Amino acid sequence: MSRDPLIVGGIVGTVVDYFDASARLRVLYSNREITNGSELRPSQVANQPTVHITGLPGSHYTLVMIDPDAPTPSNPSQREYLHWLVTDIPEGRDVRHGTEVVAYERPQPTAGIHRIAFVVFRQAVRQAISAPGWRSNFITRDLDECYSLGGPVAAVYFICQREGTCGGRRYR
Repeated sequence: MSRDPLIVGGIVGTVVDYFDASARLRVLYSNREITNGSELRPSQVANQPTVHITGLPGSHYTLVMIDPDAPTPSNPSQREYLHWLVTDIPEGRDVRHGTEVVAYERPQPTAGIHRIAFVVFRQAVRQAISAPGWRSNFITRDLDECYSLGGPVAAVYFICQREGTCGGRRYR
């Protein structure tokens, strides 16, 4: 049985194929660093997070933030819901130094416990990546293939459910 939290949490398999991380991704909401499986409420993720990517010096990165459980985990018919897409993020710099292709939209689950994943790709070259005309049914693997991004280099996810609910997913 795997102990990799991205496999246990179903991000590897549902959103991306297995990969060896070669960059470090730090996502902070109000100075709280996200670790795989962190639990956050919509009020805690209302504002765009601070994101830092460290990896290969001189590289540029693409960041995707998606919800693979939209609209509900039991019926993810909008899988994957795109919350944010930023390209050309310089290594070692905050995401604000990149190009925001799709503006940040905070997660607001209405039912169930949602996994919200951040996936990072190292760009072989700086290139224009077009915004899809939709947020629902975005496919991270298709973005990777269409722009020849070469697979993920880092990822992290947190879980989110509507305000006022209790409980959460537990992994062992």
